[in-house]
This record gives sequence, structure tokens and C-alpha cells, in this order.
Amino acid sequence: MVKTLFNFIVFPGFLFTALVGILVSWIDRKVTARLQWRVGPPVLQPLYDFVKLLGKETIVPKSGSRWTFLLAPVVGLAAVTIVSTLLWLVMISPEETFVGDLIVVIYLLTIPSISVILGGFASGNPLASLGASREMKMVLAYELPFILAIFIPVIRAHGVIRLGDLLQYQWANGIFVHSASGIIAFVVGIICMQAKLALVPFDIPEAETEIIAGPYTEYSGVPLALYKLTRWMMLFVVPIFMVVVFMGGILFSGWHILWGILKYVLLLVITILMRNTNPRLRIDQAIKFFWGPMATLAVAGVIFAFLGL
Repeated sequence: MVKTLFNFIVFPGFLFTALVGILVSWIDRKVTARLQWRVGPPVLQPLYDFVKLLGKETIVPKSGSRWTFLLAPVVGLAAVTIVSTLLWLVMISPEETFVGDLIVVIYLLTIPSISVILGGFASGNPLASLGASREMKMVLAYELPFILAIFIPVIRAHGVIRLGDLLQYQWANGIFVHSASGIIAFVVGIICMQAKLALVPFDIPEAETEIIAGPYTEYSGVPLALYKLTRWMMLFVVPIFMVVVFMGGILFSGWHILWGILKYVLLLVITILMRNTNPRLRIDQAIKFFWGPMATLAVAGVIFAFLGL
């Protein structure tokens, strides 16, 4: 019981994920600033922003649903913490995972988006409701190709749905991105990851120039701080999930640790470059993109996987 609480609260759970997420958020902001010929924030700026929000007053809209409005950020934060805990425990002890943990992780990764939807609708603000509606449409759009992309490594590993077994299969037979179907799945997964993180060009639910802050419009104080922290943690957790599923995870022995970190850095760089080199799409364009080219590409990857390519 004590070990479980330690894993969830300290390492590799909440505290570890939050600290790394804050650092990754600074890297994102710093690189973005340099690409725009700006100096960028100091390394502790995200932490300062988080602490400042914790000290602000929490205002609940009179027309909103109080408990849903306040609990939604907590639900999202708890989900991403559980996912991080599961992923790192899998990489540390792949033989101790449980059957179907891959399905559990996919399900939990949708919870932060659902919490944003619930919070936006619960605020009673028209702009927040519009942002929540867009978030809901985005989830419906990118989840189909994302799940198909994750299904491809399962096919390649002969139906394995345990993350630990997927890792061990890659350690024994090579990572999935060394195959044609694996490359297709990886590309689809990266683009869906960008949408799951709600980053440009898929930051449609909170388009500041259109609907202020979207679902977060009425949020302030601690709830807003929790939402921001969840976003930062997702920027760390989702790429790690991609590394585990497609690139063999992180092997904790010698130089393999550095190689594992470089895998994550590669995905982070791709994410930042996509964010800074693309315009925002309209919601209808995003839905057509994911249900059209991305879904078609993912289906092609599934067919290739069945053919052993």
C-alpha cells in the first residue's frame, strides 16, 4: 500500500510528472521564442505562473454547475497522473503489467479532453460552451485514426495488448517503426498526438483570437492552475506513450537510458516545429482531415500489418 501511494504521488506519478512537465513546458516556450527571434522566459517561469495562479481567487460563474466546474480539472489531472505511473512502471518492470493495460491507457488519455469538455459546458459561458463543443468534435475526429495507429503494433506483435509484452517484443525483434506499417502508424500517431495535446494547428477549441480561451474562459485560480498543469504533464506523457508503443520505450541500462531520452526529445522537437510552422485549421477542416486522409492512411497501415509488411 505504501509503495503504491509512493508510486502514484512521488515517482513515477504526480510529483515526477509535474516537475518534468513544467520543465518541458519551458523548453516548448523557449524554443518557440527563439524561432520567433525573442529571448523567451526564464527556466522557472512556468513554475512561477503555476504558483501565481494558486494564489488567485477562484471564481465560480453564477449560472454554472458548481461541482462539475470545480471537479473537472481534478479528474483530468488524476487521469494523466495514472497514465504516467503506468507507463513508467511498465518500462521499469515490463513483466509486472496486467492484461489490457494498453486499452486502459488509451481510455485514460481521453479523460483530460473529457474534463475540458465538462468544465466548459459547466461554466455556463457561451464562448466556453463553444470551445467545449469544438473539443468534443476534435476528440471524435482524431480518436479513430489514433486507435487504428495503436492497433498496428498489436497486430505486429500477434495480438498482444499488454504494454510490457509490446516492449519485450520490440526488444527481441526490433522497434515497430522499422517496418512499413509501423512507419505509417507512427506518422498517424504523431499527428493525432498534436491534436490530443491541442497544439497548433489543432488548437481549435481554445482559439484565443476567436473565442478568448475557449473552455477555460471562466476559469481562474486553482482550477485554472490544474488545467495548465495537466496540459504540461500531457506534453510529457503522450510522447512517452508513443515511445513505449512504437520505439521500444526506455531501457534502464547504460547508454540505453540516453537513447531513450533522445527518442522523447525527437518527438518533442517534432511537436514544437509543427506548432510553429502551421496555421490553425477550422474545425470542419480538422474533422475532414482526420476522418479522410488520416483514417485512410491508418487503415492502409492496418492492412500492411496484417500482410506482415
